[in-house]
Amino acid sequence: MKNTYFDLIDQSYYFPQEGFDLREDYLTFHGVSLKYLIEKYGTPFKIMYLPRIGEQIKRARNLFNRAIKKHKYKGKYYYCYCTKCCHFSHVVKKAVQEGVHLETSSSFDIDLVYKIYEEGEIDKNTIIVHNGYKTEDYLKKITKLNKDGFKNSILVLDSKSEIKRVKKYAHDLEKPLKIGIRMAIDEEPQSAYYTSRLGIRAAEIIDFYKEEIQNDESLNLKMFHFFIDSGIKDNMYYWGEFQKAMKLFVELKQVAPELKALDLGGGFPIRNNLGFEYDYEYIIGELVGNIKAACVEADIEEPDIFTEFGKYTVGESGAIIFQVLEQKQQNDAELWYMVDNSLMNTIPDAWSIFEKFILLPINKWKNEYSRVSIGGISCDHSDYYNSEDMNQQLMLPKYSSDDEEPLYVGFFHTGAYQDSISGYGGIKHCLIPAPKLIIIDRDEKGNFVDEVYRNEQTVEEMLEILGYNK
Repeated sequence: MKNTYFDLIDQSYYFPQEGFDLREDYLTFHGVSLKYLIEKYGTPFKIMYLPRIGEQIKRARNLFNRAIKKHKYKGKYYYCYCTKCCHFSHVVKKAVQEGVHLETSSSFDIDLVYKIYEEGEIDKNTIIVHNGYKTEDYLKKITKLNKDGFKNSILVLDSKSEIKRVKKYAHDLEKPLKIGIRMAIDEEPQSAYYTSRLGIRAAEIIDFYKEEIQNDESLNLKMFHFFIDSGIKDNMYYWGEFQKAMKLFVELKQVAPELKALDLGGGFPIRNNLGFEYDYEYIIGELVGNIKAACVEADIEEPDIFTEFGKYTVGESGAIIFQVLEQKQQNDAELWYMVDNSLMNTIPDAWSIFEKFILLPINKWKNEYSRVSIGGISCDHSDYYNSEDMNQQLMLPKYSSDDEEPLYVGFFHTGAYQDSISGYGGIKHCLIPAPKLIIIDRDEKGNFVDEVYRNEQTVEEMLEILGYNK
């Protein structure tokens, strides 16, 4: 009996599933023919499937609004996109076209805001939440936003020491500077440290507000910021920290009636395996219901709810497609498939924080399968990918080096952080060039439109940066 790769997937998961299907024995991604893209552009290449961004935004917004209606919640919901997750203009513009607001994390982010404003993508009513360490340059640009009429700019204090520098600029404004306070959370037990370096200790926030903010007419406290780095998860750790935050929010609201917003920093997870399960509707219902209950019990106004979704917004829009160049049987148990780029360069999260991505073959689904490890072409020991969340084994179709068509594989849901961390373009490990980037969208008739955003780096481009072509 022949056990094919398709049989393995069909018996292990529900397949086809959202975003993945087979057409004439070739994998498709959100209906896009990967065979067509391979034949047109060659490998390796990255994909950004822009329509997925809008789909994710609509889903979260609809679920929050549904929960608000169910619980008769009196506040509003605001969806913010974290620009640090992916700064590309085609991504940010696609997000703001859905009416989302923005979260910034550094000085240059403000320049990005001005660019998309000048192009008419946002207006001065857009809410802009400013997180991150406030350097002098960052503060100057936030101040400029306020002077230029961006009336919903909110500066979130990340430490008590920031307040002196913030006040120096706030006193020069005609209207009070809108600010938020970020609460420092206790990290998960397996963390290398106990309390997050980000935010102000919970025990110090009330006194800090009374001493530094309450009687300063140049400041207006609008937001309480609660951020869990590992994201919104249905576990004891998350709900424990959430309840601490709600208790502190209630206490702060009682002395700061101007406080109007609760920012649930930390995003929703995305699918990183075909067996992924996460009840978004239930979690959102619990969040809204618990905030409502806490406010009713304390007899305080229900706040507007903000979320900052970066990975959730853009992660599932990305993919990277490789050709398997060679297979190497290194010992009795280890078979390596070598792909035509560096995994350290293209999916740095996989080796730096052991992030998992969906890995699937593009072709040869009718072949038998084998346990394999994936190796990149750099000379680095860490340039590999060899585990899978569900069963700790990585299976791909077998193939012969005599086959007329090579094996192609894809890593999927790579749209968040990978280019930001590895640095798009620029100098790459072992001088292996960044793959070409292909943007895929739909036209007014719903047809797919693909174009090259940027081709693979050239030798001349790299040598220029290194100073060899001066």
